[in-house]
Amino acid sequence: MEVYVLWLSKQQAETNWGNSPPKFAELNDDVLFGEVWSREGTLSLKMRSILTVSALVSKGLIDSSFQFHLINARKNGVTKDEMAEILTHLAFYAGWPNAWAAFRAAVEVYKDDSGTDGGLFGLGESNQAFAQYFIGNSYLKPLTDPKQTVFMANVTFEPGCRNNWHIHHASKGGGQILLCTNGRGWYQEWGREAQALNPGDVVYIPAGVKHWHGAARDSWFSHVAFEAPGEDCANEWLEAVDDTQYSVLE
Repeated sequence: MEVYVLWLSKQQAETNWGNSPPKFAELNDDVLFGEVWSREGTLSLKMRSILTVSALVSKGLIDSSFQFHLINARKNGVTKDEMAEILTHLAFYAGWPNAWAAFRAAVEVYKDDSGTDGGLFGLGESNQAFAQYFIGNSYLKPLTDPKQTVFMANVTFEPGCRNNWHIHHASKGGGQILLCTNGRGWYQEWGREAQALNPGDVVYIPAGVKHWHGAARDSWFSHVAFEAPGEDCANEWLEAVDDTQYSVLE
């Protein structure tokens, strides 16, 4: 009963306990999930998910509440590989039985975690050359030789990964085209609402437009990117897309 009460929402509590919900459920909704989890300026949602999963595994609380936090961790950008490493690390501190039980739950939550292979064109290599302009890990697989033709590359973003605001400059022509191939992502131009991206979507980004693009919090995302022909083409990297701005996207 104690574990069940811990995860009662106020609506559930009203159904099970009458018109006056238990104070415990009220504090759970308003303080824990309403105030503590919203303090993203102090700790990111991803870090809070990692801490919560670690605490529950350490206590051996591998129940429905743990599954809820695994789902939440995935939505907050904890990748399948990261979760596997977290649980492997915890095994040495929280005990093998606890870790094995957690692994079984994690396998179920992450079983449809597609996109880790880069989708249609493959993952490629870690995009270290541009890592400073990304939040999270991205991967790059060149598809053409820029010495011979227009350069095209498959870019893959892990869940929660996005590039900084940036502008493709050109005195004539230019800009960029994105062909979305796998997963779910976002594209946003400065001063406009973010646009959801899915396989088959095509985005034309004119020269001079400030924008960013990347993965959704709970999905890998891949697109083919190529620079439209133009004159005096150059790329200007700007500020990062902050967590508060990004976290409202569903």
